[in-house]
Amino acid sequence: MTEQHSAPEIHHEHRDVNGGWLRPAVFGAMDGLVSNFALIAGVAGGQAGHKIVVLAGLAGLAAGAFSMAAGEYISVASQSELAEAEIEIERRELDRNPLAEREELAMLYEARGLSRELSEQVAEVLSRDPREALEIHSREELGVVPGELPSPVLAAVSSFLAFSVGATLPVLPYLLGADSLVPSAVLAVLGLFGAGALVSRVTARSWWFSGLRQLAFGAAAAAITYGVGALIGTNGL
Repeated sequence: MTEQHSAPEIHHEHRDVNGGWLRPAVFGAMDGLVSNFALIAGVAGGQAGHKIVVLAGLAGLAAGAFSMAAGEYISVASQSELAEAEIEIERRELDRNPLAEREELAMLYEARGLSRELSEQVAEVLSRDPREALEIHSREELGVVPGELPSPVLAAVSSFLAFSVGATLPVLPYLLGADSLVPSAVLAVLGLFGAGALVSRVTARSWWFSGLRQLAFGAAAAAITYGVGALIGTNGL
């Protein structure tokens, strides 16, 4: 009877940890919710009228969303430009000194535990295709892959939309006619905890820990600004 061997099954999948949209989207939503709720709490703490609170909330939403988008675009674009410049240096070195680059790759694999002979064989095979060689060198030496750098536009748009969504929550009750901070605070608390719990889906933390951590930071920021607003409003400054 012939023994049959089957390929081993893969029973797990890894989450995407290099996406160009995830970090700015998460950060933008958190920042929008925390900063605008704190702003509204500070203005409301100073006994400002309904229209002033709404104006402050909408102004904070617009200013924050555009600021976040611009900041993310510049940050990601600068990072990508730096990576592209370094990749270009690596490309020129592969054209000018292919043997030296192959030796460099062999030394890298040898340092990781392969024998000298096997390291040279691996480096020789990987260096046959210039595009593959560039990708290997860029990944090993720079930690990036040519053609897979984060998109500045995607980061900016994700940040803008996420900040807008987060910043809308605390001002929404006032837009619907609320005249006190209580409805805004309730919605902000739910949003903070929910956003923190949602983040746990892409981290190793439990949903309740992530939710409570985000709630604690957001509540602390709002409490401080409310106190500042109340102090200034009381003193008539």
